[in-house]
Amino acid sequence: MRFRRKNRRPDLNPLATSASAPATGLAHYWSQTDAISHAVAIVLLLMSVVSWLYILSKSWSAFRIRRSAGALEAFWQAPTLPDAIALLGVADAEQVYAPLAVQSAQAATLSLQEGSLNAASERGELITRTLRREINRVSSRLESGLTLLASVGATAPFVGLLGTVWGIYHALNAVAASGTVQIDRVAGPVGEALIMTAFGLTVAIPAVLAYNAFTRVNRVTLAELDAFAHDLHAYLTTGARVGE
Repeated sequence: MRFRRKNRRPDLNPLATSASAPATGLAHYWSQTDAISHAVAIVLLLMSVVSWLYILSKSWSAFRIRRSAGALEAFWQAPTLPDAIALLGVADAEQVYAPLAVQSAQAATLSLQEGSLNAASERGELITRTLRREINRVSSRLESGLTLLASVGATAPFVGLLGTVWGIYHALNAVAASGTVQIDRVAGPVGEALIMTAFGLTVAIPAVLAYNAFTRVNRVTLAELDAFAHDLHAYLTTGARVGE
């Protein structure tokens, strides 16, 4: 008697195939990491949230400052100094340019009062001191928070690299404990650990770009403030703008 040999069909059970493959993904990586990796990820998340909140608020403030810069020329087209100050005060939503005109006009009035230290100073010196103080105040206000962006942009990649190194260290420890090196068991944990580096770069790149953009806006604004201060000083001391 002849017996036919039956061909065995390959096992097409998807459950068996998926069971043999190692689990990967962010959720699996989060469940496999320890407290140090969790702390690194939380620190990066906090750095990203804080930097983005500052970027959005500073962008809105910079937009309003640049929009109100056009009122500087309208200031000199007003018929009187009080009208010019009122016009600039309405247009200057961030109160960057208007305080220079207000404080310098008050300083010119105070120089005429007797019985004070201001009366002992010359009119031009008092106005110069007032304008310098206001420019320093505005400069400190414009530069506030830039240190935060610079710190995030400089440290976030290294914080992410710390998480990557720690994750690779645990992956190599698992390989050493098992005694066998299998590429499918190493590639998954190492690839997931590299996510921390990508996360660090994602946090750092917007902070660096925003820092450069805000630095340029501040440089232009301070240059306009300096020119406006020179014109105010010339007007309050001689009655004419510089160059007229």
